Amino acid sequence: MAQKKILFLTGDYAEDYETMVPFQMLLMVGHEVHAVCPGKKKGEKVQTAIHDFDGAQTYSEKPGHLFELNFTFDDVDPGAYDALCIAGGRAPEYLRLDRKIIDLVHHFNHFSKPIAAVCHGIQILTAANVVAGRRLTAYPAVGPEVTIAGGEYVSVPVTEAVVDGNLVTSPAWPGHPRWIAAFLEVLGTKIEL
Repeated sequence: MAQKKILFLTGDYAEDYETMVPFQMLLMVGHEVHAVCPGKKKGEKVQTAIHDFDGAQTYSEKPGHLFELNFTFDDVDPGAYDALCIAGGRAPEYLRLDRKIIDLVHHFNHFSKPIAAVCHGIQILTAANVVAGRRLTAYPAVGPEVTIAGGEYVSVPVTEAVVDGNLVTSPAWPGHPRWIAAFLEVLGTKIEL
């Protein structure tokens, strides 16, 4: 397997599992992963949040872990990366307002590099205006944003993922096994047992 270099976007109050698990899984299979957040440097941390489905009409939010970034956002050169992975949670609400984040998404989209986004991470894709004509999923509350941005929102169980070319999406963290497996396939990563 050829090692890929992956840019991983997260931020304060990103969902804990949607930050920790994909980051660790991508490292585990041998990829180089740079976890970044605008305005933060290597060694600084973001506060995550745990979103759980515990009987309310929407998810609940509890404090998560501190997640240490391993690369400085201002040092990111998008041309040096093979793929982009975007965590969900509340962080995408403010990350999508950062012009450099939008420019990064445009780079990966323009060169048809693999892009994986989970849950509310899709808000960054809709803000970047790169979902028109694409099939994707998201947390159901983000579905209207996908439609308004010209994408085809696909309602799937939270344990599933949707692939459209280089774009891999899932509604929430219960979909990690399918979402990461699909992302690895799009990356060309082969795991042999």
